[in-house]
Amino acid sequence: MQQHSLDRVNFLVVDDNKPMRHLVVTVLKALGAKNIVEAANGKDAFAEMATYPADIVICDWNMSPMDGLTFTREVRSGDDSPNRYVPIILLTGHTELSRVRAARDAGVNEFLAKPISATSIYSRIRSIIEKP
Repeated sequence: MQQHSLDRVNFLVVDDNKPMRHLVVTVLKALGAKNIVEAANGKDAFAEMATYPADIVICDWNMSPMDGLTFTREVRSGDDSPNRYVPIILLTGHTELSRVRAARDAGVNEFLAKPISATSIYSRIRSIIEKP
């Protein structure tokens, strides 16, 4: 398996749960990421994308006032979307097939079930890099 350097990849981590956001950021840093911006919900993340050139977004599904699925739809098809093609990894504790399909249909690139691990996060990142 080829190892990819993440030191020049811009990550946007979106989660309303601060400890989970911190965990994802810590894992990304352990994997070599240096450029990481955080947002507490989809609305804040969408605003952040106007000034931050995210290469990969890691986003939770359940958030308020804008959840991860709504955020993904806005990124993919919103009139004021700053980057329609940014890869999005959706984190969730819900793994029902209907939810996976809903995420895919909204434009999510990778689906990641909680609990997460460094291996599972890197696997999704690697998939985005190797099979865009």
